[in-house]
Amino acid sequence: MAMNIEQARQNMVENQVRPWEVLDARVLEVIRRVHREDFVATGHRQLAFADLCLPIGHGEVMMKPVVEGRLLQALDLHPGDRVLEIGTGSGFLTACLASMSAHVTSVDIHADFSAAASERLLAAGIGNVELITGEAVVDWQPQAQFDALVVTGAVAEIPPRWLAWLKPGGRALIVHGQSPAQQATLLTHEGAGRYREETLFETDLPYLSHAEPSARFTF
Repeated sequence: MAMNIEQARQNMVENQVRPWEVLDARVLEVIRRVHREDFVATGHRQLAFADLCLPIGHGEVMMKPVVEGRLLQALDLHPGDRVLEIGTGSGFLTACLASMSAHVTSVDIHADFSAAASERLLAAGIGNVELITGEAVVDWQPQAQFDALVVTGAVAEIPPRWLAWLKPGGRALIVHGQSPAQQATLLTHEGAGRYREETLFETDLPYLSHAEPSARFTF
């Protein structure tokens, strides 16, 4: 039996995302409006709305819808915001970010991810995005600061250089710590190099390249 796409989408929003304390009407609307099924691999289309992390290649995953919803809500995006996304992945979160802000710069270490996301975003009619292939943990450096920063993979430790990319008042959403109990953390730049830190929830994501925990030696 063919899947009823619109019913599955509605069930995802109302039975998964909203019960996970995502109550911002703007976030719920953008998750409804951006067609998630168009950003997954063809073989996973039937799972596009499931409460699962979906593999996208290179050992990376597309986050669960509930996690995407919580991230978007915590960032509290405004129409004039300029956003930096580290880890383009499938491009779905990129599309949601772009729908809620003025512009998104999205960086991914994998050129094939950037290329596929570019095609999907174009097909979705989303043009306020710049996609860059680069390694953002230790190498790539932006030429501007941002109102919001979101990282779609995990890091063992938060690179201090990322926080310097935030404007005063800017927010960063970063998943960090030791798998399988990583912390999704919101950091707000309060000015003069001060950052307010709020732990939102536990999750478990693959680590970004060059951001894995240091090897532990046992005897």
